[in-house]
Amino acid sequence: MLERVASFIVEFPPMWKSFLKWTWRFIRTLILLGLLVFFLPRIITSIYAAFRTFSVEDVQSGRVAIVFGAGLRRDGTPTAVLRDRVETAAQLYFDGKVEKLLMSGDNRFVDYNEPEAMRQHALSLGVPDEVLVLDYAGRRTYDTCYRAKAIFGVKSAILVTQKFHMSRALFTCNALGLKAVGVEADNYYYLKRSRLYWNIREQFATVGAIWDVYFKKPLPVLGEPEPIFPVS
Repeated sequence: MLERVASFIVEFPPMWKSFLKWTWRFIRTLILLGLLVFFLPRIITSIYAAFRTFSVEDVQSGRVAIVFGAGLRRDGTPTAVLRDRVETAAQLYFDGKVEKLLMSGDNRFVDYNEPEAMRQHALSLGVPDEVLVLDYAGRRTYDTCYRAKAIFGVKSAILVTQKFHMSRALFTCNALGLKAVGVEADNYYYLKRSRLYWNIREQFATVGAIWDVYFKKPLPVLGEPEPIFPVS
């Protein structure tokens, strides 16, 4: 009996080492697959966006520019990122590139109104009020793209946002059937830590966008159609 126990103890370590090696290989494979799932969507959408992003000067004219919300300050005014987007969209209008500016943002709360803040900034830049169309239910990129087509009848548009967000915006709108190109609103310098945070956030958001578009397919807040260009 003792001989059998001794024999088992002697033989067990090699078996244990083999099991550990197999376990480590399995864990390493899972980690690599996880990293692939995490980073690949961002890489693919960035390549996709690179061929569809232009400067204000080089973009072909279209009828509508979509401006995505980007948060408000405590006093209700646009953040620097949002001001940059509105100013870039205004330049598109002044250069004759678009006829209308669709300003889409969050207005779930009485004291938080992104579209109106965007409108006020655009008016301060000299954009006529009749050029501005406000979407009060653009709570996120998916909602903005979905509603632009479903509610406002937009079939093609120029998307105005920063580089860190452009790839997801272009992917989402085009995947939802809204033909889109982009103009980057990177007119100002942003702190490195801010850019790092935004890009890390986009890694997760891009995976979520692909899940929404191809699998979950959620319905945003909808309502009666409000076509920007009514068919006569």
